[in-house]
Amino acid sequence: MRLELTKLHGCRNDYLFVDCTGGMIENAPAVARTVSDRRGGIGSDGLILVCPSEAAEFRMEMYNADGSRGIMCGNGIRALAKFVHDHGLLDNARNELSVDTDAGIKHLTLHKSDGKVSSVTVNMGSAELSGRRIPVDADGEVINHPIEVEGRIWHVTCVSMGNPHAVTFDADPSDLKLYVIGPPFAEHPFFPEGVNTEFIRVDAPDHLTMRVWERGSGETAACGTGACASVVAGVLTGRCERKATVSLPGGDLEIEYTESGEVIMTGPAVEVFSGTFDVNVEG
Repeated sequence: MRLELTKLHGCRNDYLFVDCTGGMIENAPAVARTVSDRRGGIGSDGLILVCPSEAAEFRMEMYNADGSRGIMCGNGIRALAKFVHDHGLLDNARNELSVDTDAGIKHLTLHKSDGKVSSVTVNMGSAELSGRRIPVDADGEVINHPIEVEGRIWHVTCVSMGNPHAVTFDADPSDLKLYVIGPPFAEHPFFPEGVNTEFIRVDAPDHLTMRVWERGSGETAACGTGACASVVAGVLTGRCERKATVSLPGGDLEIEYTESGEVIMTGPAVEVFSGTFDVNVEG
């Protein structure tokens, strides 16, 4: 099939977008695998379909690079806001937007420069801290919980931001070979649906440095939900303040964990290109 695709990124966490407001594409998981391939396709961390919604202005349907369905993506939803505004799917006078996701409806505020969206603030909703609902194999809050990975005990604080996260402060992320330790975390039996793992260095009470291994995509330059989960974990373990900058390989995100339990994220959204691609899908 021939698709019109637009590539955008948030902190270099990149996705290919398809406007599906006029009709859905077939076999989206296979399309995601094909177009996300960085050698045989276009290259991205996944595919996002912009769909109509009865509950909000748009619906975000997300697929990871391996074709698995993603529940929520903080960088992706900011990029979606830029896509619908800058490509005329949303009245360009609008500064507010609601998006239906598999993790519920999210409310966004658009920040513009020269008439185009440059950054977006997202109310990511409440952080889920109950172990079985994250899900992890434990009851109640999971804070500094020990698990063994690659012959070492790691202490994880677990949070769901629509998708499951395990946050650890046990090692400087710059010293880690994530391609070695990331997959055993993601496949650990403590995480029945897999997990995104954030490796955090606390630089100051209002500044964290993070690397992430994402289930379905591997190491990415940024993870918006992971940055949110990391600040929540930092607050729960007494390591950081409720407002903090999270520095990722792809850039910085501003995160606030409010007293009410909601998480607010602000970060950039950048368009790379738009074009037509012939997708040969084998299943």
